[in-house]
Amino acid sequence: MSAVLEFLLPWDFSPLAFLAWSLSALLYVRGLRRTPPARRPRAARSTAYFAGGALMYFVLQTKYEYLSTHMFFLHILQQFAVHHLGPFLVALSWPQAVLARAVPQMPGVRATLAALGRQPLARALYASVQNRFVAPAIFVGLIVFWLLPGVHFDAMLSARLYWWMNWSMLIDGLLLWFLVLDPRSQRDGALLSYGARMTMVLAMMLPEMLIGAYIALSGRDLYNVYDVCGRAWSMSARADQALGGLILWVPVATLDLLAFLVLLRLVLRASGAAAVPARG
Repeated sequence: MSAVLEFLLPWDFSPLAFLAWSLSALLYVRGLRRTPPARRPRAARSTAYFAGGALMYFVLQTKYEYLSTHMFFLHILQQFAVHHLGPFLVALSWPQAVLARAVPQMPGVRATLAALGRQPLARALYASVQNRFVAPAIFVGLIVFWLLPGVHFDAMLSARLYWWMNWSMLIDGLLLWFLVLDPRSQRDGALLSYGARMTMVLAMMLPEMLIGAYIALSGRDLYNVYDVCGRAWSMSARADQALGGLILWVPVATLDLLAFLVLLRLVLRASGAAAVPARG
């Protein structure tokens, strides 16, 4: 038990990360308490919210982080957690209504947040990033950029670049999956139609698979920085790289397919709801 607890302690404690995760969890619990029982989200949605947050915290603020700097495939699993699965689960829970109820009833807090949301510059910037072409390009582009061998070498040896790598992917993952998994139709407030979002996830799938396949099947050791750092386990560089590429190749694409199926379900549900009045 002591070994497990020791593993769960931060390897490199980040006050920002601890504050972000603690605040997000506390706000959600506070919001649930303020939500009338009849309007509370289903248990599965709340579970997805906490599971996504816990997963991202685990790979960034426990001893796992140390292992991820000494094994390439563990690093790829870390990036899968912070850029894909963790944000996917949080967005799937669609927690905005619950979090909104948690905002402290302090003079001016809600008004300030609303005013920021109405700022033309902020709205224009958000819209320019969250569109059907730019959002997936940034999403896939960040994967490519941080896996360029030269960039990756520097990022794994620089604390500052390592921080930027992890947080840029985490923030981008949240932006992308909240855009894609918005349960509302465009008529009800979503930025994009269901069809546009389905096209997005299919468009992301192919380059992600190609990146993974290239890394997995490459005959060269692309990431010798793990030899410099020292591998945590006895595994050849080739096997470590192949396993990392395979993770990018299969689980990442599988998550895209799952997002497509979630959107398809939303389309079918919206079509069914629209057809009900037509029968009357």
